Amino acid sequence: MPNKKSAIKRVRQNEKRRIRNKAKRSTMRSSIKKVREAIDTQNVEALPALLRDAQSKLDKAAKTNLIKKGNASRRVSRLVKAKVRAEAAKTSS
Repeated sequence: MPNKKSAIKRVRQNEKRRIRNKAKRSTMRSSIKKVREAIDTQNVEALPALLRDAQSKLDKAAKTNLIKKGNASRRVSRLVKAKVRAEAAKTSS
């Protein structure tokens, strides 16, 4: 347990930030899972809105340094590629 006043404040701040980051990370991951589930079930109608939401959550997470910018970019790219593949499979069958 810290003794100095500034160190005590740091502990409080870190705990608040940890909880906030945990919530943001959870919603980000949930939105990505929803996109993947829509792709797996070939629910092409709901896909654009879900993808837009996931991309927004990823970009906001990168903006607040929750994840790195390249990480967000890579995840969005992979989701878009999967969406295109799912749409192509839906039209070909």
